[in-house]
Amino acid sequence: MRVSDLYHGVFRITVGLYWLYFASQKWQGLGWMRPLIKQSAAVNPIPGLHEFLVQVVAPNWFWFALAQSIAETLVAVLLILGLATRKAALLGLLLSINVALTVAYLVGPDTAFRWMYYLAVLVNAQLFFAEAGIPALGRLGFVPGWLKD
Repeated sequence: MRVSDLYHGVFRITVGLYWLYFASQKWQGLGWMRPLIKQSAAVNPIPGLHEFLVQVVAPNWFWFALAQSIAETLVAVLLILGLATRKAALLGLLLSINVALTVAYLVGPDTAFRWMYYLAVLVNAQLFFAEAGIPALGRLGFVPGWLKD
């Protein structure tokens, strides 16, 4: 066992716990996300994305919030267990880009930690290119190929 394998495993699990924290905020209900999605659509300055948020996402806020919640939970579980880590990291990267391009433009007291959204893009990108590390169930021989790195 190399120290770098242990580091990669701890890094992967930490990123998985990050996603688990954000997913767990949605497990008791999604209603609190409606005003955030509506405000995000209203204030987003990116051409094309602004229109998409206003015309598609905001009117269908519940389904987008549900999809975000399911995807965050899936990424968290896969990363923590060390299964399909590259696929999970890619999904995590897409989720973090989504958050960085939408929620990060909100204004108010909750935006003091905006840097976490940008940092999530970097750590998920790093995880996509890194090894799964130890411990990872995907390294076991009986795991199907599509669940390995």
